Amino acid sequence: MIRGLLRRLGAGGAGPEPAPAARAQGAPEGPDRGLLVFENTSEVIRAQKLLRDAGVQVAVMGPPPEIRKGCDLVVTFPLVEELRVRRLLAAGGGPQPLDVVPVTGPLLTPVDIFQVKDFGTHLMVRAANMKLTVDKSTGVLVNVSGGGCPDVPYLAALLVGRRLDEAPSPREMGHTLCGYALGLAFEELQRRCSPS
Repeated sequence: MIRGLLRRLGAGGAGPEPAPAARAQGAPEGPDRGLLVFENTSEVIRAQKLLRDAGVQVAVMGPPPEIRKGCDLVVTFPLVEELRVRRLLAAGGGPQPLDVVPVTGPLLTPVDIFQVKDFGTHLMVRAANMKLTVDKSTGVLVNVSGGGCPDVPYLAALLVGRRLDEAPSPREMGHTLCGYALGLAFEELQRRCSPS
């Protein structure tokens, strides 16, 4: 039922401009992408890790409004690998998606979960509800903000005042959704600040 609705929504007609393409490192590109829709964020995090560890090019993004089902994140993957993805999740004891949706048109394009603000001397990346700011000239992390999880002050103490290339990954040090989102912001800052 939902696939039929999604196909109709994505089958032509004037619609809003497509959201920016996936920029997350390892994100699948091109029109042949699929979205894994899960019940909650914990399942998204587990599925992303399991699939990434198996070498599948995945990225976590925001779902298009047409398929939002309670979780504010989806996993994007190369659609040609759908059977492999399903097998990996089943064999690895991973979460089972509520739905697997092909990206069939601009209305079904996932949205980038990153918001970036350049203040001239500082660069801030927001991922979900967490913000991380770096001094562009020194590479020193100067601020952590957002979230309401109990590990945010601990993560802020670990990060603020340290260089981006020397700081520990918040995703490995944190234990909550805020720590996960901060880890995504950290990785995006690393990607943006690394020499090309």
